[in-house]
Amino acid sequence: MDTESTYSGYSYYSGRSRGSHRHGERSRDRHKSRSKDSRSEKSVTITTPPAEPLLGDSSVRGEQVQDDNWGETTTAVTGTSEHSLSQEDIVRITKDLEDSVGLDCRRYFTLTLAVIMGLLVFLTPLAFLALPHLLWPEKLQTCGTACEGLFISVAFKLLILLLAVWALFFRPPRAGLPRVFVFRALLAVLVLLFVVSYWLFYGVRILDSQDENYQGIVQYAVSLVDALLFIHYLAIVLLELRQLQPCFSVCVARSTDGEMRHYNLGQLSIQRAALAILEHYYCDFPVHNPALLSASKSRAAKHLAGLKVYNVDGPGNNAAAASAGMAHSQSRAMIAAAARRRDTSHNELYYEEAEHERRVRKRKSRLVVAVEEAFTHIKRMQEEEQKKAPGDVMDPREAAQAIFPSMARALQKYLRTTKQQHCHSMESIQQHLAFCITNNMTPKAFLECYLTPGPTLQYSRDHWRARQWTLVSEASVTNGLKDGSTFVLRCADFSLVVTTKRIPYIQMSEEYIDPKSHKFVLRLQSETSV
Repeated sequence: MDTESTYSGYSYYSGRSRGSHRHGERSRDRHKSRSKDSRSEKSVTITTPPAEPLLGDSSVRGEQVQDDNWGETTTAVTGTSEHSLSQEDIVRITKDLEDSVGLDCRRYFTLTLAVIMGLLVFLTPLAFLALPHLLWPEKLQTCGTACEGLFISVAFKLLILLLAVWALFFRPPRAGLPRVFVFRALLAVLVLLFVVSYWLFYGVRILDSQDENYQGIVQYAVSLVDALLFIHYLAIVLLELRQLQPCFSVCVARSTDGEMRHYNLGQLSIQRAALAILEHYYCDFPVHNPALLSASKSRAAKHLAGLKVYNVDGPGNNAAAASAGMAHSQSRAMIAAAARRRDTSHNELYYEEAEHERRVRKRKSRLVVAVEEAFTHIKRMQEEEQKKAPGDVMDPREAAQAIFPSMARALQKYLRTTKQQHCHSMESIQQHLAFCITNNMTPKAFLECYLTPGPTLQYSRDHWRARQWTLVSEASVTNGLKDGSTFVLRCADFSLVVTTKRIPYIQMSEEYIDPKSHKFVLRLQSETSV
């Protein structure tokens, strides 16, 4: 009896476990289907292959080009996709496209207004001279020698004004600013009011009365051209000469790695000062490398990864208060434990940096030797090609492709060790190698751009083209720079924090030194021997 009851209990529990197992499998299948549907709704897969980098193409990496730490640097690519974008990314990209279209429309609208105003300014003097001949030609007095001389003066002054306006205003735009340039808008309003006032006076005093003195009309047109030349001189002073004298010293610091530069600027508005700083940034600052910043983050995460917090008292009656107190106590315990472990973390940091420097020196020496051997091979090939027929001479591009495999592995390892693999592609390295071969450059000249990180403009356009910056300032961006003013330039990866200091007033004094004070007399006393 006991045996039967035991057997029946075993069969009951086994059947129940099998039923629960089937139920769990069905629920997991439904969960997988829901997760697939949700992924299909939240992300879009892009299968377009990227540009072929030297160090990121997993399809061409073989056994002979693997790094020593391949387990840490190799990226496993699944069969679904290499890149995916969420709905937020799609919305952001769409917004960026709309903003770029808006900026283009605003730029072309401003250019159209400038062209219309320029035509109005240049056609006005000509209209002043032509309308009397068209409306009342029989009443006009003859134009004498002085009048004809004024025609020559008007022609040359208009030509000078045309060239000056083209040189100052019709230049390719350097950037799209968030606000209008105040001085340029004031000059445009001044020119518009000036031309309208001349037209009003011309309509009331000349067109209505049909003045017969044509020489006076010509002198009136000459006075208009002279006034326009003076306005152009005022534009040169306000737009170009006013900002030449340095008045402020700005400190520009990058938020991620603390890279810092100092520049002297003149009397500029905040938005134009930001434009000048960005122009200096692309030429002076080293390229931003986010891979170098991941080491400190991983080190901090490693220090906190082994810490565990236990609640020895157990949960209290009030669940909300207990959870809040538990979170607060956990944070305090984590901070205290991290502070106690900080005494030994500097040793780990020291040995990590020493090991990294040792690896970099080793990889650098191997790279230098490989490149020197490759360039020596190039010289031997050039000596052999001089003996060949002209049709058999190798192109610099072909020569670069021929010697590149001998240095590819050493260069690959060095770029991985120094975290520069995303900055250089295989195509760009081969182009640089062909350029060095064409211009007969040394191996050191070829390696300089890889051993020393250069400015942003040195790399491919993907690092700097079409990068949109956001200017964040408490004051209006049309206000001028002031002592102590601060603003921020933000992009997708980092920010540039700018602080302004006024250059102090320098008082110099003169101290006169009498030239006679440097003279002295040497008197010798003759002594006679006794």
